[in-house]
Amino acid sequence: MTEKEKMLQGLPYHASDMTLVLERYKANRLCMKYNKKALFEGNMRSPLLKKLLHTEGNFWIKPPFFCDYGYNIYLGKEVMMNYGCVLLDVCKITIGENTLIGPHVQIYTACHAIDSKERKEGIEYGKPVTIGQNVWIGGNATILPGVSIGDNSIIGAGSVVTKDIPANVIACGNPCKVIRSISKS
Repeated sequence: MTEKEKMLQGLPYHASDMTLVLERYKANRLCMKYNKKALFEGNMRSPLLKKLLHTEGNFWIKPPFFCDYGYNIYLGKEVMMNYGCVLLDVCKITIGENTLIGPHVQIYTACHAIDSKERKEGIEYGKPVTIGQNVWIGGNATILPGVSIGDNSIIGAGSVVTKDIPANVIACGNPCKVIRSISKS
């Protein structure tokens, strides 16, 4: 099994594998090229990003935008990401349609080994992140590996989401906790 196959399955892998290094370099070059463009609303659906991400329709990403690989990011229709988002996509990141993501939100799937010897050897692994439809994530929130956020939920600005959040709730804090339900419309 290749290091990339291990990475995609969430198994321990060596991030220093040359195939992965070159794929990160390619994604970094595309992000840098996108980030250098002057902001014009029409450019936020850039063909550059369509080369990088999986999309199902219109999306808006305000630069700067950063990711590890891009090919593990799946956007539903009408997703909007504000300035400065970082998506570390060693595993799949799925973002449902009509989701709004505030500025400087960070979504991580990458994990490092707990054992210091393995960390020193560059062993990593990942856990996928799933964000439902019609979700609103406030600015500077951090979504940690393995988390799922249910449809229609709101994550407060600055929250650190360490565990799954159900559908139809408002959650906030560090660690992020449900504070109340949202009536279904």
